[in-house]
Amino acid sequence: MAASLAALVHAAPDASAHAAHAARAAAVVSCTGSNTISFSPGLSLTAQRTRIDGSGAYDCVSTDPALRSGTSSISGGGRNGCFFSDATTVEQITWNTGERTTVVYRMGNVQQVAGQAVVLVVGRVTNGKFKGRTVASPGLQATLDPLKCASKGGVRRITGPSALLIV
Repeated sequence: MAASLAALVHAAPDASAHAAHAARAAAVVSCTGSNTISFSPGLSLTAQRTRIDGSGAYDCVSTDPALRSGTSSISGGGRNGCFFSDATTVEQITWNTGERTTVVYRMGNVQQVAGQAVVLVVGRVTNGKFKGRTVASPGLQATLDPLKCASKGGVRRITGPSALLIV
C-alpha cells in the first residue's frame, strides 16, 4: 500500500499529499519504490471481509548511511471495498543491512480516484530497527481495470509506486 496497505482513516487527497511532504522532510528513513497488494476476495463496490497479501521494494536515504534499500512482505485483513477500508496490515521489512523492521498499520486512507487506489497508511514500528517510530506510506496503486469494482470477481490486485517514511 500497502503498500503497503493497512487500516484506513479518511483524509482528503490534498491533505494526504501535504502530510506526506511534511513527513518526508523530517524522515529518519525516506524510501521510494513500489508495492503490489492482492485482495481475497477481490475489492467490490460493497465492503466485505478480505485477506490482504503483498510485497514491496524500496530504495532509501537514511540517517544510517549503510541503509540503502529494503524489501517487504505485507499481510493483514479486515473489511475492504473499492470505496471503503477498515483493516490492519503488517509489513515485515528486510533492509539491505540484514536488519528487520515490523510495521503495524492501523490508521490510513485508501481512496479510489478515477478507478485508481490512492493510498496513505500510517503505522508504528513494533519490532526491530526503528522500534517505536511512526511510519507513513503514501502511494498510488493502479487497479489496472477500474471497472472490476463492479464485476463479480472484483479488484484482486493493485500495484504501483509507493513511499516509506519513518519519522
